[in-house]
Amino acid sequence: MKKFSLSLLMFLSLFNLQAQITDPLITSWIQTPGVTGYSGLAANVQAVNYTTTDVYVTCTCIPGYDIGPWTGNPNIPINENFCFKITRTPNEKTGNKTATGGGHVGVWTNGVSIFNSLDAMSYNNAGVWHQDALPNEGASFDDCLGHPAPNGEYHHHVNPTCLYDDQNSTVHSPIIGWSFDGFPVYGAYGYLDPSQPSTIVRMTSGYRKRSITTRTTLPNGSTASSAGPAVSAQYPLGKYVEDYEYVQGLGSLDPYNGRWCVTPDYPDSIYAYFVTIDSNQVPVYPYTIGPSYFGVIPQGAVGPQSGHNTIPGTAVTYTPVATGLYEFSTEGFSTYPNPAVDFITIDFGNATSKHRIQLIDMSGRQIASLTSSEKTAQLYMSEFASGIYLVKISDEDGKTMQQKILKQ
Repeated sequence: MKKFSLSLLMFLSLFNLQAQITDPLITSWIQTPGVTGYSGLAANVQAVNYTTTDVYVTCTCIPGYDIGPWTGNPNIPINENFCFKITRTPNEKTGNKTATGGGHVGVWTNGVSIFNSLDAMSYNNAGVWHQDALPNEGASFDDCLGHPAPNGEYHHHVNPTCLYDDQNSTVHSPIIGWSFDGFPVYGAYGYLDPSQPSTIVRMTSGYRKRSITTRTTLPNGSTASSAGPAVSAQYPLGKYVEDYEYVQGLGSLDPYNGRWCVTPDYPDSIYAYFVTIDSNQVPVYPYTIGPSYFGVIPQGAVGPQSGHNTIPGTAVTYTPVATGLYEFSTEGFSTYPNPAVDFITIDFGNATSKHRIQLIDMSGRQIASLTSSEKTAQLYMSEFASGIYLVKISDEDGKTMQQKILKQ
């Protein structure tokens, strides 16, 4: 009996320790043990470890959703064995911002790399007129709008449409990635009023195509050190990122494609990047992060050899809570039935706060969501295939619980 009580106490202590973790940088990752993706490779995030200063994300760079084919692209995705290190104390970079370069500039919550708007080419290789990846490489994007780099690194330059429901404009988008300056990347929808929860709107870019016919000046008005091709059918506006200019007040986002705002995860506000799309889910420049980072980039976070960090021995391994009961503001809740057929019910007991409920399939894609302030809420599942799903529930304080549900 004593042995049982001690074991139970140890379990509850571990449970309470995990339950107290509310930092979205630790809790927002998609971990689906046993799920495989392209070529049978382990998919999504394999492990999350953290210290008081940093979070370490171990991943293959392979998503759980189906990828390929890539028209005209001979590259093949491989297991990159990444271990990304992201700071838990992000800060704005004062003075001149750091430009986002080639390669990964962040990581999506499923462990796939975020690339910026650039491909690897410039006009006449002069390094002045840089090609925009969407018009120049978009033909090789798969249905999820990603493709592999020459080193086998699968990535998205633009909105990762298979990672979340980018057509649901009724709720605030979830965190779908993290920039290497430590700030979150959200989907396409946020609050109209950045200072408080309000009407949900699509976030809009502050960039527009310049009114030029020749490429002799840069967006800041200076003379280009090397002229680009005249605007034509072969070289249309938008082929190069220097074809765009930022106009203050044109959109809801700043020159770095983000803004200071409150979000469901950060009710006291945070700087956040957003992906930008139009009303038809077509990507809009600058797409994700950039052309410069808002925050300070820690040494070694980016560049050709980045993404292969050693996890310190003092780091703690984060294990997502996977139980039917979790304490939100001292009030428990439960989900039932499990297995489910037509719907599941989430019972919040006497809790009074607003809760966000997300249904995530085992590929890591959010396929349904709702927000409720009622004592119970129902999530309908009859339209979904049989299998295992994750139900993720978050309260207004940022506390998160996720539970596996079997759909029959």
